[in-house]
Amino acid sequence: MPNAGAPRPDPSRGTPRARSLGLVLRGVAMGTADLIPGVSGGTMALILGIYQELIASLGLLTSPAFLSALARMHLRRAFRLANGGFLVAVIAGIGVAVLTLSRVMHALLAGYPGHVYAFFFGLILASAGVVGRKVGRWAPRTLAGAAAGAVGAFWMVGLTPAHTPDAPAFLLLSGALAICALMLPGISGAFVLVLLGKYELALAAVSHLELAVLAPLGAGAVVGLLTFARVLAWLLRRAHDATLAVLAGFMLGSLRKVWPFEAPGGGSAWPWQASGAPLLLALLAVGALAVVLLERAGRRREP
Repeated sequence: MPNAGAPRPDPSRGTPRARSLGLVLRGVAMGTADLIPGVSGGTMALILGIYQELIASLGLLTSPAFLSALARMHLRRAFRLANGGFLVAVIAGIGVAVLTLSRVMHALLAGYPGHVYAFFFGLILASAGVVGRKVGRWAPRTLAGAAAGAVGAFWMVGLTPAHTPDAPAFLLLSGALAICALMLPGISGAFVLVLLGKYELALAAVSHLELAVLAPLGAGAVVGLLTFARVLAWLLRRAHDATLAVLAGFMLGSLRKVWPFEAPGGGSAWPWQASGAPLLLALLAVGALAVVLLERAGRRREP
């Protein structure tokens, strides 16, 4: 895995412009996933082969070397030390997706929730397998970590959304918690906003560029990003297999949130009891196939 102090550059062939475009497109996929409550941009980063480099690069934003270069206004050196080209491309892609697709995803969720969830159910299920293969050695400790992650995520996604204040301080806290979840495959930042009662407010603010809401949410996201990324980078360095096992468990447990099958009279059902099951199963298979194809494309970025 890439060293957190020196993220490995893209080893894939192609011009720098082509590599940057590829990173932007990966960011678009991450941003699109994060618009769906229950689906994590971290999941997309993992299957697209940029997760560990992303976490390591974000961790560098609080490293002494980067902060020293920034304080001395050595901007080019600071940019290079933080793997800036990589971060700018990925974050730009996420921003493009959030700004352009928020209304589309909101409409799809309102009109076709089962179809959207079926696709992402297949995507998350296959992604858990991808993450599981990245674990170097499955042992009692890693199995226990995966089980704990699955149980924790299953419990978390079953919580009831809360009624909370819209004060700037709480919006700041919501942004920090949501961005931490964004970096965890299987736990979505959008779902954390749902739990905190801020998802619809945030989605409307993005659609209409309401700075009174976006500013505190964004500030909280920056704080959470800079602090939690270092924790994750440290865990991936010191306990790589155990960390990935827990992340795989998170993804399996989070499937509870995107279960797409409903009985004709309402309520959850098994696939053979659900209405419209053939189409839902087809979409589930398409989501799983998409992971296989994306993971093959992403192998060149991260061993």
